Amino acid sequence: MNGFLSSLGHPVEDTEEESFLLFAQEIPANNLGFVDSCAHSLEVSINGNEYTIQQSPSVLSSSRAGGTTGAVLWKITPLFAEWISGLTSNPLWTHPDSPLQPPAGKTVVELGCGIAGLVALTLGPAVRHYVATDQEYVHRLLRENLDENKGVAYKHKSGGSKGKGGKKKGGSKQVQSEESNISFTSLDWEQDAPELLKRSVGIAPDNNEDEDNGFDLLLSCDCIYNEALVAPFVRTCADICRLRPAYHPEKAADEEGKNPTICIIAQQQRAPDVFEAWLEETLKVFWVYRLNDEHLPVELKGGTGYVLHLLVLRDDA
Repeated sequence: MNGFLSSLGHPVEDTEEESFLLFAQEIPANNLGFVDSCAHSLEVSINGNEYTIQQSPSVLSSSRAGGTTGAVLWKITPLFAEWISGLTSNPLWTHPDSPLQPPAGKTVVELGCGIAGLVALTLGPAVRHYVATDQEYVHRLLRENLDENKGVAYKHKSGGSKGKGGKKKGGSKQVQSEESNISFTSLDWEQDAPELLKRSVGIAPDNNEDEDNGFDLLLSCDCIYNEALVAPFVRTCADICRLRPAYHPEKAADEEGKNPTICIIAQQQRAPDVFEAWLEETLKVFWVYRLNDEHLPVELKGGTGYVLHLLVLRDDA
């Protein structure tokens, strides 16, 4: 896996240096990063497919304890969803030494999925299991968006008829069966136990102690927007990764053939202090690589105001 990691990204070892390299360059004004915080419905095109996303401006503007940022779609999400689901172009899936091959046999967990479910809709159909997590308040709208767009997401696996706008209707039994590989469960970064994630969505038998409770890939898209979130977020990432072996340069998989969990963290560049707090905490337990521009679309390259890092758990963490 050494060749895989070194080819994908630049090793990050120093917080101040990485922050300077990222924030010293001119960054476009993306404001807070909403697509449209006032719209109740959005049309989003990803990889030639049209998705209709319902969101909740009223929840976003409410005083709900615990945050409301997951109630609307953020600009980075469609860009990240298109990149991560590029099975024939993304080196995560195409590199000969990638531990994520073949994607059809892999299990993915997403932290902070929000109401849109775009990453789940675009990548979920290609993997074995996709577990989307967030606070419970996003559940209803997330389910509506998954149901509304399942005909588009699974159109290559179903023979459903096309509806308005060329979308395939999602009423067939085959679509419903295929869609069952995308699950949602609430996850409190400070209180819940990550080792129970698979069991909570019914993909790990309770009576099998040898069952793999870990994940091949952990995704997070724009979840870190204040320093209070940093410690619980990093701890949750580390706890999930500890369900698999840590990365050792001399040994990728353990004796059972289990590979380390690969983490991809996508962020919009906002406050340097928040980014530095996240990176400093992350470097304590993870090897960190900033993904090279050559592997990213124009919209996510350096200078766009977005940055992607790959993490693998340190063997001394």
